Amino acid sequence: GLYYSYFKTIVEAPSFWNGVWAIMNDKLTEYPLVINTLQRFNLYPEVVLASWYRLYTTVMDYLSVPTKMCWTVNRGTGLSPVESCEGLGDPASFYVAVIFLLNGLMMSLFFIYGTYLSGSRLGGLVTVICYFFNHGECTRVMWTPPLRESFSYPFLVLQMLLLTYILRIPNINTGSLIALCVSNVFFMLPWQFAQFVLLTQIASLFAVYVMGYIDSCKLQKILSAHMVSLVVCFILMFGNSMLLTSYYAASLVVIWGILELSPKFLKMSRRAIRLWVIEGCAWIVGTVTLKYLTSLAFGISDDAHIGNLLKAKFTGYKDFDTLMYTCAAEFDFMEKETPVRYTKTLLLPIVLVVLMVIIKRVICIFKIKMKHMQILAYACLVCLCLQLVYHALQLLAYSVLAILIMRLKLFLTPHLCVMASLVCSKQLFGWLFSKIQPKILVFAMLAMMTIEGSSNLQTQWNIMGEFSNLPQEELLEWIKVNTKQDAVFAGAMPTMASVKLSALRPIVNHPHYEDAGLRARTKIVYSMYSRKPAKEVKKELKKLGVDYYILEESWCVRRTKPGCSMPEIWDVEDPDNSGRIPLCNLMIKDSRPYFTTVFENSNYKVLKVSKE
Repeated sequence: GLYYSYFKTIVEAPSFWNGVWAIMNDKLTEYPLVINTLQRFNLYPEVVLASWYRLYTTVMDYLSVPTKMCWTVNRGTGLSPVESCEGLGDPASFYVAVIFLLNGLMMSLFFIYGTYLSGSRLGGLVTVICYFFNHGECTRVMWTPPLRESFSYPFLVLQMLLLTYILRIPNINTGSLIALCVSNVFFMLPWQFAQFVLLTQIASLFAVYVMGYIDSCKLQKILSAHMVSLVVCFILMFGNSMLLTSYYAASLVVIWGILELSPKFLKMSRRAIRLWVIEGCAWIVGTVTLKYLTSLAFGISDDAHIGNLLKAKFTGYKDFDTLMYTCAAEFDFMEKETPVRYTKTLLLPIVLVVLMVIIKRVICIFKIKMKHMQILAYACLVCLCLQLVYHALQLLAYSVLAILIMRLKLFLTPHLCVMASLVCSKQLFGWLFSKIQPKILVFAMLAMMTIEGSSNLQTQWNIMGEFSNLPQEELLEWIKVNTKQDAVFAGAMPTMASVKLSALRPIVNHPHYEDAGLRARTKIVYSMYSRKPAKEVKKELKKLGVDYYILEESWCVRRTKPGCSMPEIWDVEDPDNSGRIPLCNLMIKDSRPYFTTVFENSNYKVLKVSKE
């Protein structure tokens, strides 16, 4: 609800520019701060959609064309009737429809991508069918449309298609570089995580260069497009220094430097393996060092939790912030069932066969190079294999991301589908297609995939329901009726998003956890679920200006896995108070004297912070 609330703000403002000014001078999201949410939360999609919505409704009203149909729903005894609407004239319907349309168009891109990569329209068909047969592993757009990835990922698919074209052609034209740059911008602007994905792309391209499959001139042109797009995003994000201090930015600079110094590396060693090690170490050490220095220079620590999260994955490191991530299922390691599901739809076996053939081709080229055979023949083979080696390395990078953080399989699964298209490639399987018709082989393979794939599709189609959260509805109605417009609220991050969206009350914390300042605020707010004394917690809440605290008993008792209940997380952060009764348990029984219970239902308890 947090992202949608800014779309709603612009839509309901007297004018479009009044709405944009309101989200750039927001007083509700992090009370008492006034923040530019357009800069902080990557809200360009909401700005664009709000402008389209206002234009659409203005034109339709002028033409006297109805844009929505509404009706009153009687919900039964004890519940007030509500109005329900459908049609593009309804803001929520318009917002979701555009997201679904964008992701629907993405399927056309996948078909083109698979066709271009494999050199066969059958390859495009395989990519799209694999995507649908593994739909539950590919996307979350059907569950949470406002997620940044819903707007951003389609442009990554376009960007990778353009990159494949650039890698394939011998001479890069300016138009293709501009297109790559624009797609980069559209990918990065909506999503703060995009820089990490592009880092894996740059790393894969650098590995391709180190292996000798791409010349420094072509790689520098690709890097220049990335650099320009990074600068454009930095400007459009009002000088968001997190972009300039990212590993992605540091990696671009370091790789450019290595390319400039590559003749000196050649003088140091003419042995291929030793040269690979030198350049690889130079890239890793240089990127980490430059990232550290730029973060130090700009005083940025917003992405420090990423390093701690990775440290927690490989060591026993724990702190409050890392546990907030690792205790959530989507940030845990990949489920053991995921590769099994890939195998049942034959996606994983097909891709493994493709990878083995690519590896065999790479070994053959390496042997040709070692034997110093005809330069022309070698160059042709390298040109043919360049895009394949890149895609294989990119798949490896996505696999590592998905294994470490389950949520990131949204990159791995679609890329597996793209790689599966290569089963139709004459370049890789020409020897097989000379013995059997490609269509017969592909349709036989698709028929076998359908056994499990159709079951997966049916499971997706059978998921139907209607959202209902009566306890939260009661809470929000009580807030609107019984509290002042400037009353300040604190509580669980998801609930705070609802309070801002539906009650329009100031909040002190919210779900956008990537900002260092916000993490510090949330830690104070969540101290209600620690074992600290009530007096100490109340004192810290008063410093934030909190008037009301929304306590949820479920947050006090729920435990996704051992060590992951809120009191247990606080035991790591605050060992001095471990062993005491959690404060939330005490507040549920009796909130006095530091707090006063003013509202209570089955899920929520609103505590008024005493002024004394």
